[in-house]
Amino acid sequence: MLKVAIIGTGNISPAHIQSYLAFPDRCKIVHLVDIYPEKAEAKAKDFSLDAEIHDSHKALLGRDDVDLVSICTPPYTHAEIAIDFLKDDKHVILEKPMASSLEECDAILEAAKNSKGTFSVIAQNRFRTPIMNLKKTLDTGLIGRVLHAQVDSLWWRGHCYYDLWWRGTWEKEGGGCTLNHAVHHIDMLIWMMGLPEEVTAVLSNAAHDNAEIEDISVSVLKYPKGALGQITSSVIHHGEEQQLIFQGEKARISAPWKVYASISKSNGFPERNPELEEEINKHYNSLPQLEHEGHQGQINDVLTAIENGTEPLITGQDGRNTIELITAIYKAGSTQQPVKLPIAKDDPFYTVEGILKNAKYFYEKTTHATNFEDESITFGSDYK
Repeated sequence: MLKVAIIGTGNISPAHIQSYLAFPDRCKIVHLVDIYPEKAEAKAKDFSLDAEIHDSHKALLGRDDVDLVSICTPPYTHAEIAIDFLKDDKHVILEKPMASSLEECDAILEAAKNSKGTFSVIAQNRFRTPIMNLKKTLDTGLIGRVLHAQVDSLWWRGHCYYDLWWRGTWEKEGGGCTLNHAVHHIDMLIWMMGLPEEVTAVLSNAAHDNAEIEDISVSVLKYPKGALGQITSSVIHHGEEQQLIFQGEKARISAPWKVYASISKSNGFPERNPELEEEINKHYNSLPQLEHEGHQGQINDVLTAIENGTEPLITGQDGRNTIELITAIYKAGSTQQPVKLPIAKDDPFYTVEGILKNAKYFYEKTTHATNFEDESITFGSDYK
């Protein structure tokens, strides 16, 4: 029975709490930590948890009644907390984004390498049946080499969203919608296609003049052999419609699921290929449904990795890869120059300090709400 601590009891913590509660024979939540202890106490009451309440994660270091921690705090705190627990040989699940800079990611990875604990970064959308089975279908090669990928990470957040004290600044949130919303889709894209060679990007803030950071970005990615990818990251799109589309040499597939296959007529114009569409659909429809999805799916995967001494599906390196591509987008959008990957350690955008000095600032943040009364949030598409 793994003893679990939740560090940070804000908006995302219920997804972790509910997921652990789904596996009562394997784990138990015994600690809740928040700099506002009354929030932790409220969560304990809401979920009927018999848990100790603390106002600092450091209160749990060195204790033997903690095996696994879920870190659900703002991004600027991730590195310190994750490193402290990994050095304490605890298992760690770290909410996205992994950290605010590649330097912090590398420090976390170094701590994980020397720790007895298992480490995983949240990317829960991999654990959705349509996404998992899209990946498996891509891997068959039935659509041929991918020539173009389209990623629409479209969300909507009201003006007051950035009034919360830690949101809307480069220092504490680490970035805008590209880092904190599109991180899900960027992880999925890298999982399916790998990292690109070069990135160009445009950043803008179109609707949130209470935030330093972007509320929309559009990026173009260059891959080997001429393939391109495009990512739209946004919190200004009504309806929050999200999709991943892969255009292959022989067919296109996507989440939400859609197939279209073409062959060439003698004059080069397209003719539909129903036989290939049927083959692709047959394979996709033969794939199993996931028993556990979203955060529950990822937490189940981490629990299994701990129990079996294996590696979780989503590793610290996966978390770093996502931050590397996001960093390239921020550098390209801030400098208005193409950026080649990988990003070197002497690059100004490798460190938090360098990002703070060189990133594009849009507006001055002047509102600092301590907490919101309504803690309900949206988790995006189910891709069905």
